[in-house]
Amino acid sequence: MEGECSQKCYHMFIVETVCVAWFSLEFALRFIQARSKLQFVRSPLNVIDAMAILPYYVSLAVQEEPEPGAERGRGYLDKLGLVLRILRALRILYVMRLARHSLGLQTLGLTVRRSTREFGLLLLFLCVAVTLFSPLVHLAESELTGAHDFSSIPASYWWAIISMTTVGYGDMVPRSIPGQVVALSSILSGILIMAFPATSIFHMFSRSYQELKQEHSRLFKEECASTAALGPGEESEGGVAYIPCSHPETLTLLSNGGEASANNTHTLPAGAF
Repeated sequence: MEGECSQKCYHMFIVETVCVAWFSLEFALRFIQARSKLQFVRSPLNVIDAMAILPYYVSLAVQEEPEPGAERGRGYLDKLGLVLRILRALRILYVMRLARHSLGLQTLGLTVRRSTREFGLLLLFLCVAVTLFSPLVHLAESELTGAHDFSSIPASYWWAIISMTTVGYGDMVPRSIPGQVVALSSILSGILIMAFPATSIFHMFSRSYQELKQEHSRLFKEECASTAALGPGEESEGGVAYIPCSHPETLTLLSNGGEASANNTHTLPAGAF
């Protein structure tokens, strides 16, 4: 059984080595071709690529298993092995590479950056409601009926959050009539609190999607027109036809694979929220 496990681990190691080598080559070529090395290094998606690749090389350079004579839990290698296992979990960040080619993920990233105020309001409303309903349900259940589920106000925060977000795990349930009244109030309040900012965020998502979709179409048409306008053997500076951009923020998002412009000053209309 141990031999079969070792053989499977060996095959997985070979597959991982091939994949990491491919991604490392692609990352190195993009770094070499980048006009601004500093901007390339500061790009969030490039940082994610590096974080996903480096743990493999670190695990090769460092012995993960402790020595046979070392005491378990005290050695430096034990802690280092735990760090390496955590770093290996960062390989899931490869999924973020899809943002370079996915219009939906680009739209999601742009919407999040444009809707920071709405997310802040949502968090503020939720915090205020949680601090209001947690003491009430603790008073109704623990002080009046002597129930042990709501042992303290901080413990009631968990119940208030899952109730207001309509998740309802059922691990903490109010039994008394006053507690159920508080629970009903928190659930209805949570629906309203989640709905108000979500409407504005949805409209922002639709607007961002339309902008990116139009920008994709415009860039494709202008690239085709520029290519057709160039004569045989002619090309612009750097071998790439120059394409003017009427929406710098959107084009920056497209070129960076989902990263919006750092100087984004977008604001919602006065009556949007």
